[in-house]
Amino acid sequence: MKLITKEILKAFEKQGDTSKKMADQITVICKLFNPMGAATWYLYDKEDDDRYWCFANLGDPSFAELGLVSLSELQSIKIAGVGIERDLYFEPQNLQNIIDTVYEEIT
Repeated sequence: MKLITKEILKAFEKQGDTSKKMADQITVICKLFNPMGAATWYLYDKEDDDRYWCFANLGDPSFAELGLVSLSELQSIKIAGVGIERDLYFEPQNLQNIIDTVYEEIT
């Protein structure tokens, strides 16, 4: 499965630079996940051809954080022959809503 499609790249371009925006002004473009575990990456900005800004929840919501993720590293992960996948049914949504939903799990 192709993790980043041309349509997704266009959506990153349309959103533009998010560095000076608040979380409620940023749209999460796509969701990547580990189908063999709990890790999820919500991508909202493109740094370069390999690195993307995301909100990452690697299984423990109390440690979820914003940061950079390497697409090539994600593509290299294989657990029992299964790699990281893109949620085909994910609808772009507000970053603040996603953060709030993840943190609700710990309250």
